[in-house]
Amino acid sequence: MEPRLNLTGSPLMAKSMKYIASASMVLIKDSTLPTATQNLVMLRASQINGCGFCTDMHTKDAAHAGETPVRLNLVAAWREATVFTEAERAALELTEQGTRIADAAGGVTDEAWANAAKHYDEGQLGALVGLIALINASNRLSVITRQAGGDYQPGQFG
Repeated sequence: MEPRLNLTGSPLMAKSMKYIASASMVLIKDSTLPTATQNLVMLRASQINGCGFCTDMHTKDAAHAGETPVRLNLVAAWREATVFTEAERAALELTEQGTRIADAAGGVTDEAWANAAKHYDEGQLGALVGLIALINASNRLSVITRQAGGDYQPGQFG
């Protein structure tokens, strides 16, 4: 599969991608949201959106950070898995509802929000919401332009 557009080839796209990456790095590096939760959230949104490039990247980055193959393999079926904490399950539910906004007339339910708020403080909730929004933007850029998965190397982008 050939990409429709080189996302770093034009100065305008390269600049916009840099800003998205910078915003993501602030949330990843400066928040107290657990790294494992961050990785699970980015992987699950990428799976839902059918983004091969981001699914590849976040699977490999999570494995590189010490995530187990069992947990990575079960992210897509997290509701039926016993390997995720209640906090991670709340984050995954928020991720799914925040990613599938168009599928539910009300968007994210009050129950999903309240459940996440039981496990994460305000700063962590902000980071979680920001990560969900930014990974969805990245997924859409990659899916629209057909960025292929498979060749990513952990840490490739810094």
